[in-house]
Amino acid sequence: MALNDERGYQYHAGIHGLPLPIGCDNAHGTAYFLPWHRAYLYFFERSLRDRVADAMLTWWDWRRTPATPGLPAAFTDRTGADGKPNPLASSSIARVALEQGRRQGMNVPARTQRRPRPASSLPSAQNVERVLQLSDFLDFSMQMEDLHGNIHGWVGGHMAMVPYAAYDPIFWAHHTMIDRLWRLWQLRHPNALPPASIIDRALPPFRMTVRQTLDVTALGYDYAAATRSVDFQ
Repeated sequence: MALNDERGYQYHAGIHGLPLPIGCDNAHGTAYFLPWHRAYLYFFERSLRDRVADAMLTWWDWRRTPATPGLPAAFTDRTGADGKPNPLASSSIARVALEQGRRQGMNVPARTQRRPRPASSLPSAQNVERVLQLSDFLDFSMQMEDLHGNIHGWVGGHMAMVPYAAYDPIFWAHHTMIDRLWRLWQLRHPNALPPASIIDRALPPFRMTVRQTLDVTALGYDYAAATRSVDFQ
């Protein structure tokens, strides 16, 4: 967060929306939704590892279960164990992104905020399971994007606004959960692939094609539970 160049948090958060000209308009509502965001996570994690060699993204299990009543404490505690401000609780927003937003009629606070709804409105484990049972990639992608959007709206605040969502640190844990669900779905449906018409398309601004996102182990990571079982219950 202290870096002000292309290695920094502000740069990576801005890729998702503001500041222009980079954005995710070609990812949402399309067959590129899951591959584009996997590439996004991959390059963000690589930047984290430039600073801390063993850094890794974690996933937030937002399913409505007794064990997950709402936002994780790691993202809501105002200070850490060392007494310093918790960097996962909030982030500043790049000045140019705020200025561009104002020109589009969006006046938002300069630091991310959240307004979560009651935990009872989170998707249930059963909701997730029904989506994992879908066998067609496009059907799965569309339904998964709907669940994903529900979480953005549930968190509220900046997370509910595409141009600023990625500035909220919980964005990354949310999308890592989406990526994990795609990985679990791939294990259940190993022959279900994105349409052949997009398989070798690039995912700008990332130096990666759809095909190159399909195997997480080739990207150098996996999800612990996925290596033991394909059952999400």
